[in-house]
Amino acid sequence: MNPSSGKRSGNTFLFTSESVGEGHSDKMCDQISDAILDAYLSQDPDSKVACECVAKTGMILLVGEVTSKAIVDLQFVVRDTIKKIGYDDSSKGFDYKTCNVLVALEPQAVEISDCVFEGRDQEDIGAGDQGLMFGYATDETEECMPLTLLLAHKLNYRMRELSLNGECPWILPDSKSQVTVEYRDSEGALEPLRVHTVVISVQHSPDITLEEIRHNLMEKVVKVVIPAKYLDDKTIYHLLPSGKFLMGGPQGDAGLTGRKIIVDTYGGWGGHGGGAFSGKDYSKVDRSGAYAARWVAKSLVKAGLCKRALVQISYAISVSHPLSISVFHYGTSDRDEDELLQIVKKNFDLRPGFIVKELGLKRPIYQATACYGHFGRKEFPWEQPKKLVL
Repeated sequence: MNPSSGKRSGNTFLFTSESVGEGHSDKMCDQISDAILDAYLSQDPDSKVACECVAKTGMILLVGEVTSKAIVDLQFVVRDTIKKIGYDDSSKGFDYKTCNVLVALEPQAVEISDCVFEGRDQEDIGAGDQGLMFGYATDETEECMPLTLLLAHKLNYRMRELSLNGECPWILPDSKSQVTVEYRDSEGALEPLRVHTVVISVQHSPDITLEEIRHNLMEKVVKVVIPAKYLDDKTIYHLLPSGKFLMGGPQGDAGLTGRKIIVDTYGGWGGHGGGAFSGKDYSKVDRSGAYAARWVAKSLVKAGLCKRALVQISYAISVSHPLSISVFHYGTSDRDEDELLQIVKKNFDLRPGFIVKELGLKRPIYQATACYGHFGRKEFPWEQPKKLVL
């Protein structure tokens, strides 16, 4: 279906996005996978890494494929990552000092490396697998990200901040948030009108009352993060709706790398090709292709060519050029979509070998992406819009 069709200009509607904190079991696994990727890249930028992590009570399992000249102390990387997340005592449900770390990492299959890299220049290496990726951008926020997701991320980040600075020592590592916003559709462009509902669940120590938790979440989290113009007397708040949240992290729910792909991207807006990011080096186009697609979409919006953009790219294993590139503007441009597509093709070389060079994807920059979203954060190179030649 063409996303630009079916406009309902002037209508209002609700949309919801969620986020999770650093101590959420799946996010913990994402961070461990990317910490391992960074450890290999810091010694050998040409490392080929596909590292998955599984977490349950007192146990971390690493599985996947790694081919690298680097020698990495995996035990240290895993435990140090868990320590930084805040699981430093069994009373919190996990302890980096005593957990068991199991490793089942093998070299990358030779037939993959042969067809992707063998006999090719860097610029012409093939894609590491088939797949489709999406990039999305919207002018509703300065970051060109959906307000629903941006606020959900910031709520989790704020709770982490309050825990680290000692202002709310009762906040433990696991947390979740969800934000529903009422929007007006303005000829395909999106205008956030108000926050309809806020949901926050956070792991906490047993020595605090529910009333105190809810008061702190409202005064120190919600009112600090969400601009007052979006809150009104009809906004609904579900602050720790379960009543208590003592058992968090892997003890409460098993964790697995790559299970928060909507949190990682656009919160349900745009599209998603299904491939996760964490633990994968640039040759896996699930990651590099999605970063490039976001770069393209944001560049189009920031150039004023449209107010919203959805970009799809597809690849085949060992083939360097994308099989397809599609651009949708939701009816928010005075140019047709074919024109925007030609501008994209004129300004972006979307072969993996060029993406890695232009975005610097051989650097150990990935652990920072593994929580609070891969997009909408100015420290990442794919968030720097390209000046387009029209």
